[in-house]
Amino acid sequence: GERYVPPPRKLSTGVSFGAAHFAETSYYFEGGLRKVRPYYFDFRTYCKGRWVGRSLLHVFSTEFRAQPLAYYRAAARAGRLRLNEEPVRDLDVVLKNNDFLRNTVHRHEPPVTAQPIQILVENDEVVVVDKPSSLPVHPCGRFRHNTVIFILGKEHGLKELHTIHRLDRMTSGVLMFAKTTEVSKRIDEQVRERQLEKEYVCRVVGEFPEHEVVCEEPILVVSYKVGVCRVDPKGKCCKTIFQRLSYNGKTSVVKCLPRTGRTHQIRVHLQYLGHPIVNDPIYNMEAWGPERGRGGKIDKTDEELLKALVEEHRSKQSLDILGISEEDLNSSAENKDCGDSSDRTKSAQADPIDENSCPTRDTENPKKDAKDPERKDIVACPQNSDANLEMLEKNKEFGLCENQDGQRGENAEEKDPLCVECKMTRRDPAPKELVMYLHALRYKGAEFEYCSRMPEWAMEDWEE
Repeated sequence: GERYVPPPRKLSTGVSFGAAHFAETSYYFEGGLRKVRPYYFDFRTYCKGRWVGRSLLHVFSTEFRAQPLAYYRAAARAGRLRLNEEPVRDLDVVLKNNDFLRNTVHRHEPPVTAQPIQILVENDEVVVVDKPSSLPVHPCGRFRHNTVIFILGKEHGLKELHTIHRLDRMTSGVLMFAKTTEVSKRIDEQVRERQLEKEYVCRVVGEFPEHEVVCEEPILVVSYKVGVCRVDPKGKCCKTIFQRLSYNGKTSVVKCLPRTGRTHQIRVHLQYLGHPIVNDPIYNMEAWGPERGRGGKIDKTDEELLKALVEEHRSKQSLDILGISEEDLNSSAENKDCGDSSDRTKSAQADPIDENSCPTRDTENPKKDAKDPERKDIVACPQNSDANLEMLEKNKEFGLCENQDGQRGENAEEKDPLCVECKMTRRDPAPKELVMYLHALRYKGAEFEYCSRMPEWAMEDWEE
């Protein structure tokens, strides 16, 4: 008979995380890094309009190429793929409108710096922290537990926080959260009315001019996936005021006053002025050419630029610093026109629709990509998938895969025979690689002002 599709269920709005989410896995510290033990996690989505009438196998083969079809067949036999909460037995099943897909994956997160999050202010209305570099604000891309939101919830019992503003993943400094919707709306109104003053400090290459410098070059996003922007007449208007604080003969400490809030605005404007941030992993790279993008001189197409940036990081084994992986690049190259989410590497979905996966945009790794470089090598499927599947079916541990929220069990640290990541060895970044010399020093509104300490690298007598 005709396959029955239940009506769609109402989804909770907003993003909230509770004890069940925080209990999915745990942290450990090693070599100056905060690491997350691998865990099981469910990606969930309703059938996209373009999938209707296509088989699940066809969708996997055309839109989710990070894994070969042998992986999806093995995952289906292991009970990891569900359609309307029923195990998928046949990948040739034709998708219908309102079909609900669930894919359970063994998830690995990149390490971040072990530097603790310092709470600057906590009262009935707000939580203000000093965010370390390398930490995303909220779950996005490959990050979930290694985020400010999760660490505050797990280690400080601060839950149901509302994000007021964001910082780039590699930017440190003052970060504000509202405790209630009312407070969030009130401060959001100040942001819209441009009543919020922001002050940053950074260390840049060369001798920055002593006089005040104002840069109003428009900025265009090149790739949301890799998180790259550049100055372009077609970009959005913006304005940054710069004032030099000190110069040590090689590098300058500069105060930055952004009057708008474009993605990577300070970093792009500094690059345009010929004084990129000393250790900026994007805008101070050889990929931009001999001028490093000074004056907007790049002499590459956007695609050539992205490919050169990725190849430069790949050669240094530092793709994680960009917040992407080889699997991300493979998936992106295969899906330039599909509009999938940034964390599609092992999932059978495009835009995560449950509150567990934050769909809001993060400046380092937003949910949509436009132009992404092709990768040359493809991560292979685990060999002998059928043999691996036998191991999986014999091992009770992997019964965890059917947990509603992907929660881990006692033995979740053991390797998953279907997981490619479990078979790979990656170089850990050095803690200093995860620190970029850009810091949000002060945020001031109509009724508040929050400041952090000046970072060590911004001191006048600092030596690298």
